[in-house]
Amino acid sequence: MVKPSTQYKREHKADYGHEKIEILYEDQYLTVINKPTGMLSVPYPGSRARTAIAVLEQLMRENGTYSTRHHPFCVHRLDRDTSGVMMFAMTETAQKKIMDTWHRMVTGRLYRAVAENNGKKILPEEGIIDAPLAYNAYNIGFVLQPGDRPGKTAHKKPGDTSVYERHLDFKNNGVRFKTVPARTHFKVLFRGATHTLFELNLDTGRKNQIRAHLAANGYPLAGDENYRAHTDPFGRLALHARTLEFDHPFTNKHLKFEIPEPEEWLSYVKKGDFHPARPLWAPETKKTAVPHSYANKKRDNRIQKAGNTEKTTSRKKRNSMDFIEKGRLRNRS
Repeated sequence: MVKPSTQYKREHKADYGHEKIEILYEDQYLTVINKPTGMLSVPYPGSRARTAIAVLEQLMRENGTYSTRHHPFCVHRLDRDTSGVMMFAMTETAQKKIMDTWHRMVTGRLYRAVAENNGKKILPEEGIIDAPLAYNAYNIGFVLQPGDRPGKTAHKKPGDTSVYERHLDFKNNGVRFKTVPARTHFKVLFRGATHTLFELNLDTGRKNQIRAHLAANGYPLAGDENYRAHTDPFGRLALHARTLEFDHPFTNKHLKFEIPEPEEWLSYVKKGDFHPARPLWAPETKKTAVPHSYANKKRDNRIQKAGNTEKTTSRKKRNSMDFIEKGRLRNRS
């Protein structure tokens, strides 16, 4: 089943299915690219969607640099709707060395994100979110809450399990979610009235880590259908891998690549969005109604003031007023 946001992008995104990558650096060992939003990093079983690794392979074929021993190998991933800087190894040997030394060789990896202020709680100016992640039947990560229990599962035969069941623990005739450690460092770059611009880096590179951690703390990313965002101001998930800095595993040369997030993200957060449009992919239900924290403050003040006036002006007195006096009362409210 196609998600509403995906269907909307299919119909309205000009380059949907034809997104292009930008090569930032390449040598015999590795390649660094700028991945656009809307493109998978690598394929998954059953998917025919365009991927960054396939596009890079095609470019290498066109340039005559592709071979069975020299082609892209995955060393890390970005979510489909996350844009930004990512790396591929060019040989199996390079892939193994990069993955084995990743946490030592990578000295800087920063993300930027625009998140909604949903009022669940206010995060400090900076800190660490240390919360293990579980994964649901759709392989979407989430922070496990008390009372969360897996749904019904059924294997066809021993060892024949789904992706979902591989994230579950079957013990003592019961079932529970497995969890994996996840730690996210965050820093508030600008705290707006309705949204916040975050800078983030990861101690652990779990799938959906930033999205799940911020959403669990009351800050779903703008445009994030999976985590029940109420706004979609940019027509995309507001998460961008801005910086990748590392010591080259073969030449020892220090390299840094930085692609800024769109300028409109900061200006949007500074301005605030007191009349957010319902995301075009969101159904019109009470569950997806714009939360109170996004209501127009002036309107709320008028309503509150009017309510106070109503309390201090009796119904009998209002009924005795002429239309001019009633008009003045309305103007005061």
